[in-house]
Amino acid sequence: MIRKTVSDVKEALAGVKDGMTFMLGGFGLCGIPEKAIEELVRLGIKDITCISNNAGVDDFGLGLLLQKRQIKKMISSYVGENDEFERQMLSGELEVELTPQGTLAEKCRAAQGGVPAFFTPAGYGTEVAKGKETREFNGKMYVLEEVFKADYSFVKAWKGDEAGNLIFKGTARNFNPCMCGAAKITVAEVEELLPAGSLDPNQIHVPGIFVQRIFQGKGYEKRIEQRTVRKRG
Repeated sequence: MIRKTVSDVKEALAGVKDGMTFMLGGFGLCGIPEKAIEELVRLGIKDITCISNNAGVDDFGLGLLLQKRQIKKMISSYVGENDEFERQMLSGELEVELTPQGTLAEKCRAAQGGVPAFFTPAGYGTEVAKGKETREFNGKMYVLEEVFKADYSFVKAWKGDEAGNLIFKGTARNFNPCMCGAAKITVAEVEELLPAGSLDPNQIHVPGIFVQRIFQGKGYEKRIEQRTVRKRG
């Protein structure tokens, strides 16, 4: 059995350098690779491109990298919860490539499957299609989208085993699965790391073939992005 485990996050991120492109799973603050992000901050690497649905909040998630000016370019679909993201984008300090959410997911999934490009109707007739090939299929116009090319994918799972098999919990099963195997190296951090063979094969969401490194993280914060409560009557 091939073991994919590494001792800690430092070993998991061995080889990351300035100027690289990273995929980071998660949606809002759910299922984000917290420990990998913290290590990227500690390493102080710069001029990086991040592919992620959004950029967390000002003091958590990718917001930590934005605070340190480590991100050169963000490729994402939503920026509404991060004031620093908005400020850097509007001031021209940060290059931003806004991508329809479904297209973002498919550009990851297609890369995972080895597909170089695909046609989608999303974005036709908008700035999203500027400079891209368009084609008509059955009377409807489509935009040609090339898949992402990333150096590392960082994902967060609930459970994993030494062979790299992963199970995601609840809505953490968002962009994480389609980013596994979509980069040259996939690093998975998990809340619970088990011996190979411990997971029910029928419950595995991503097989270990898509994962190169896996480690167990500790002390996850599990923040709530927006807390809404009913007033006491």
